[in-house]
Amino acid sequence: MDNGAVYNTTTEPQAPRRRPLGCTLQHLWGWRLAVKVVQTIFSFVAVLCEEIVDNCITCGGLYFFEFISCSAFLLSLLILCVYCTDLYTSLGIEKVQKLNFWAVPVIGALFLLASIVFSATCSGSAVENAACAFGFLASFAFAAEFGTECYLTRKQNIRGHSQNPDNTLSAKKPENQPLNKQRR
Repeated sequence: MDNGAVYNTTTEPQAPRRRPLGCTLQHLWGWRLAVKVVQTIFSFVAVLCEEIVDNCITCGGLYFFEFISCSAFLLSLLILCVYCTDLYTSLGIEKVQKLNFWAVPVIGALFLLASIVFSATCSGSAVENAACAFGFLASFAFAAEFGTECYLTRKQNIRGHSQNPDNTLSAKKPENQPLNKQRR
């Protein structure tokens, strides 16, 4: 008892335990986690299906789809990793959310365009059709996230402000006084 061993665990500060690679799901949970994972999986499957295509008649659409689907997969994976690691707080919460808010519709729109171009120029093989289908599914996943984010942001803005903040009745404001004074 004289060496103080009894009090070590309660009186000395303990260093917080580090998670492996700083991985956590506290910043990304619920529907947002599911949508991010679905976006990444659909983009990856579209890349895989596109890579299996062995010959093409008009290859411009295939190359465009290849570039966009691979970029979408890598960017969605990067955003998912940022949300699930300590980078989220290191980069700044507002910056990450702003980046996500603007990157998601751009990726979704380009993926949709690439899927339309590829489906118009493909020869109709099963692998090409599967790549197009997963391209459209990934595009819709990106669009769904953007639509939900817009809805939630608007809902938060409406809830955060009063119904009529600038049009309150006040005797001191000249705009609430009658225009012509009536004499009796």
